[in-house]
Amino acid sequence: MRLSLRFVVPLLIALGIFAYVALPLADGLMVRWFSRDLETRANLIANTVEEPLQDLLRSGNRRRLLQFFTRITEDERLLAIAFCPAGKGEPLATPSLPKEVTCGTLARFDSANDGGGILQTEKGPVSVSVRTVPTSRADGDSAPRLVGSLGRLVLVHDMSFIARRSHETREYLFLFFVGLGVTVAFITVFIAQLSWRGWVHGIRGMLRGERLLPALAPTAPPELRPIAKDLRALIEDLETDHRSRDEEQLAWTPNTLRQILHRELRGQEVIVVSNREPYIHMRRGPTIEVWRPASGLVTALEPIMRACSGTWIAHGSGSADRETVDSRDRVGVPPPPELPAYMLRRVWLTKAEEAGYYYGFANEGIWPLCHIAHVRPVFRRRDWDQYVKVNRKFAETVAEVAKSTDPIVLVQDYHFALLPRMVKEVLPAATIISFWHIPWPNPEAFAICPWREELLDGLLGSTILGFHTQFHVNNFVDTVDRLLEARVDREDFSVTYRGKLTSVRRYPISVEWPPAAELLAIPVAQCRMEIRQRHNLPPEHAVGIGVERMDYTKGIEERLRAVERLLELDPKWIGKFTFIQIAAPTRIHIDEYRAYEARVRDLATRINQRFPEARHPPIILKVEHHQPDQIFEYYRAADLCMVTSLHDGMNLVAKEFVSARDDERGVLILSLFTGAARELPEALMVNPYDTDQCAAALQQALSMTSAEQRTRMRLMRGLLQDFNVFRWAGRMLMDAAAMRRRGRLPDLAPRAGRKRVAFESS
Repeated sequence: MRLSLRFVVPLLIALGIFAYVALPLADGLMVRWFSRDLETRANLIANTVEEPLQDLLRSGNRRRLLQFFTRITEDERLLAIAFCPAGKGEPLATPSLPKEVTCGTLARFDSANDGGGILQTEKGPVSVSVRTVPTSRADGDSAPRLVGSLGRLVLVHDMSFIARRSHETREYLFLFFVGLGVTVAFITVFIAQLSWRGWVHGIRGMLRGERLLPALAPTAPPELRPIAKDLRALIEDLETDHRSRDEEQLAWTPNTLRQILHRELRGQEVIVVSNREPYIHMRRGPTIEVWRPASGLVTALEPIMRACSGTWIAHGSGSADRETVDSRDRVGVPPPPELPAYMLRRVWLTKAEEAGYYYGFANEGIWPLCHIAHVRPVFRRRDWDQYVKVNRKFAETVAEVAKSTDPIVLVQDYHFALLPRMVKEVLPAATIISFWHIPWPNPEAFAICPWREELLDGLLGSTILGFHTQFHVNNFVDTVDRLLEARVDREDFSVTYRGKLTSVRRYPISVEWPPAAELLAIPVAQCRMEIRQRHNLPPEHAVGIGVERMDYTKGIEERLRAVERLLELDPKWIGKFTFIQIAAPTRIHIDEYRAYEARVRDLATRINQRFPEARHPPIILKVEHHQPDQIFEYYRAADLCMVTSLHDGMNLVAKEFVSARDDERGVLILSLFTGAARELPEALMVNPYDTDQCAAALQQALSMTSAEQRTRMRLMRGLLQDFNVFRWAGRMLMDAAAMRRRGRLPDLAPRAGRKRVAFESS
């Protein structure tokens, strides 16, 4: 009602003012109209009575003349008639002639309105018209010719009927304006109510993330566009604030992820696509063993899939993988005796496909291209063809596995750069979150790839594209800006390409927190004792640990040279310090990897032979696969952990070591060229190419007091507690939920392509 009154009251006031001004104007207009009509009537009467009047005047019979005038005034409008002779004769008038009208006052009426005017009398307003009565002389059969004037005929019309009609007109006008006001007010209120309900419905739809008036128009009404623009900005701000508060207040756990899926994404199914599978079934004689691969990707994603209960699609590479799947190539994992938490869908590749897609294009081309590790990338057309073919095969598997038309698909790493676009082609409504786990090079380096545009096109099929660091985000945006015709927004780091928006974001990956209870079940003291006994080392022997795949980007050679340099500079550690390097074999079909493994083995042998006086070897090299619980035992037993990657996206070994140390002891030595270095400044930072600096860091770590170790470790563990792998996944899922809601809104205010200087956020 209040809203209606806001429309009606001003409208009625405006109509009242208009009526107040219009009624006097209407009265004046009516008086002028009737005055002209009376003058016309007076002319008609004068012309009609002219000849009879002339005859009566010539006869001089005043009685008959008065009777003639009286008979004429029987008309209700004609009040009186008078005649004023031209000479000295006596005037003649009907009794009803107003006293204000005399022959002496006719001059005022001769000059007004062509011989007439309005006069206010005691009887009311009258119209006085004066006409000259001519004399005429018959001139044969010709028309009479005017030869003079007999006098003036005065016709007085009563104008009281005009007042009556004016009063009636004012009443009609008043009623008309009242009716008009009521009608206009009703129509205005009705339309306003409909419009208001439509606006409210539209705004509620925007707040819920629904398209405005979807059945009526493909875009929102024009009047809502400014509101929608402001609302969209407000929603983004509120979502950012809400997410920040949630991230600060929530304890990020598997249950938190489930709540996000049900609250933000309404329980949408989650599909993970990666090359490496989280569980590998290997045949060892008559038995089948289950392996957990040494992969940071698996380490990060496996807890998430346990929380989300989705489907993981991966290449089945184990020797017993085919024996353990069902008729649809699926297997529940983790394996018994635990209850399966999610489904693993295996994709089978031929030897040619694996050689070209995985060993060829992915690991001889993209991997060295993205890592500054001084290995020349190799690009072959046949490898590219297999890469396209395998990406297409995985896209078809995603479409086959998906139970809905709009699943959330998490595409992992450089093996599937083409997959986002291919999935979009078969599932247009899917929300695709691609995460690039390795570094992204600068535009000049990436331009080396012969199929650079195709790779960028594939990745820009993603809804969200994630990297570990802002530096890699900047490099990707620069690459797109340099190589594609796309609209790049450097304010919010988004790319609009082929009419679709891709948000490019920084999501530093992490590890599970808290670690699984079974991993922490064995006390640190027991782990220290068992590891030393296993390698025939004294109880107080200092032990360092390195855990990597046997990859030339991990800086294993540099690490071993640092140990050698330590023993050169500080011989007291000879025989008292041993560095255990766990290096899981990987990509053994690639020449560069086989050569690298040979160099590492030779280097370890040479260092051990150089110090023959040592009762315990300086280097213990274990080139074999280890299960996660075995690696965790080494983390807990070591005095220090050394990570010397030459170039790395994040490197989860550093975070795994910190998470394992619930005793708050141990020292982390960390390469400056890892993403983890930006998050763990309490570690001892080194340049792996500087052997002396690395040796000095080893010496500092071995001599660091327990108090300093505890201080550094507490700070690093506090960061892992707040920023664990569940938060990493939760941020991506919440951003995906926000983009899904915004995707339902019409693009009311498209942003212009702005190019601003990229910056690196802290």
